[in-house]
Amino acid sequence: MMPADFEGPRPAGLAALRGVLVVAGTLMATPTAAQTPLVLDGQVAEGEPDHVLLPFEVPAGTVEIEVSHDDLSTENILDWGLNDPNGFRGWGGGNEEPAIVGESAASRSYVPGPIPAGTWYVVVGKAKISQPPASYHIEILLRDTPTLAAQPERQPYQPAAPLASGPRWYAGDFHVHSRESGDASATLDDDAALAASRGLDFIELTDHNVMTGQDFFADVQSRHPEVLLIPGVEYTTYDGHLNGIGATSWVDHKIGQPDVTIEGAAQAFAQQGALLSINHPALDVGDLCIGCAWRHQLPPETFAAVEVGSGGWKEACFLFGIQTIEFWDALCDAGGHAAAIGGSDDHKAGMDLGFFQSPIGSPTTMVYAEELSAAAILAGIAAGRTVVKLQGPEDPMVELHASQPPAGDLVVAEGSVSLTARITGGAGQIFRFVRDGVPLEEVALTSDDEEQTVAVEIPEAGQTRYRAEVIVEGNPRTLTSHLWFEAAPDPPVDRVDPENGASDGCGCRLASHPRGSALWLTVAVGGLIAWRRRRRGP
Repeated sequence: MMPADFEGPRPAGLAALRGVLVVAGTLMATPTAAQTPLVLDGQVAEGEPDHVLLPFEVPAGTVEIEVSHDDLSTENILDWGLNDPNGFRGWGGGNEEPAIVGESAASRSYVPGPIPAGTWYVVVGKAKISQPPASYHIEILLRDTPTLAAQPERQPYQPAAPLASGPRWYAGDFHVHSRESGDASATLDDDAALAASRGLDFIELTDHNVMTGQDFFADVQSRHPEVLLIPGVEYTTYDGHLNGIGATSWVDHKIGQPDVTIEGAAQAFAQQGALLSINHPALDVGDLCIGCAWRHQLPPETFAAVEVGSGGWKEACFLFGIQTIEFWDALCDAGGHAAAIGGSDDHKAGMDLGFFQSPIGSPTTMVYAEELSAAAILAGIAAGRTVVKLQGPEDPMVELHASQPPAGDLVVAEGSVSLTARITGGAGQIFRFVRDGVPLEEVALTSDDEEQTVAVEIPEAGQTRYRAEVIVEGNPRTLTSHLWFEAAPDPPVDRVDPENGASDGCGCRLASHPRGSALWLTVAVGGLIAWRRRRRGP
């Protein structure tokens, strides 16, 4: 069956022909010799669907495929990927380098493995079409002898053994790219080395729509035993970016293709035990960062976290950090219990950074975890035990303690609870609690180790939430995730049969926890100053 978005007729019996293939009205030779190039020339229209699949035939005996592509424009931007007859084989995005896929090696962003005979597809993404229609020129080489050296260092991902034991705060970065992202240049070794130099305990690899970087984890981890490599992905669509924290299986990002929806993607991440966070949700700068602002609709309880800091405050976050924190509060108002995390979005391992670009560790997220392992870090996020230092590791630290111990991020109590914040490294700065998104009284910090306490009145119904912030130069510099407070449930009341006084033992009570609500959140924050790399920048 042809995909619904195939543009142009396909002759019957194509696999058996040594004739021509028609795509978008252009004649193209179907190769049979190993080094005969197949040329695909055509156009794609603007509008939906966002992705077009261009078929080509691969004969038996092929061991390597090279795909070169060009969008023939300085105004239009097309993204590129590759599918084999069984599905996904890679996604380079706006990377203009040729894609090479072989049996035992592949170029960056692509998946090595068997080369099945049959219909393959060049995947074309409509990132930006300013001058429709968008033209493309594609050349495909089918080889019976490989050109890439084997990559024995690639291994299927296996969780690393804990790098440290014992409960404490671990420092890390939840948004780091390697060269497996088409728009990045850093090696995973570069990333790990920079993280170690900044005193981080872990980094999460979040390459765009690919898991191929995880193939190198065991090899790189052996050279950097001090920094835990956590698997993940930046699920990158033209209407927003999700962070699949802990994801190890690929999830289709081509929203609008048959059976590909944002709801299905969220379910696919949940089924593999990954946690979802929204990356840079308020970054609405148009074509300067295509698809970076969050425009999808998902229930607020879908998200385990929100990236409240994207890039260091001084480098970039000052431009949209307040709007991002407001987005987070809006999501919590709507029923979500998302933890706060931060990510540098570093694509270069701190080298040759341009304006508004940040190195790994800016910002830094502190996670209270039982050990330094991927599973423990994810458990810390799920429990809301995070603190974000919006500039970097040297920022003040804040720890929250309630007189009634929480279960995860929720304190269930009656009357009043004391909430204490211990602030270290904050002398000369300002401290405040924030209740339900509203800042409370500001207090000047006079020492590098002090405590501030507030009495939390437990509401009769619903929940109230508190976080703590350190203010530097008038803006948040450190913030905690929320602690939520609600009244203890009434004791169960058994229904009594008026005939004989017997109880049916039901003890039924309606649930009031907002995390189970079916509310839908649509947040679009605009008016931001243009920043960051262009779509094709490294």
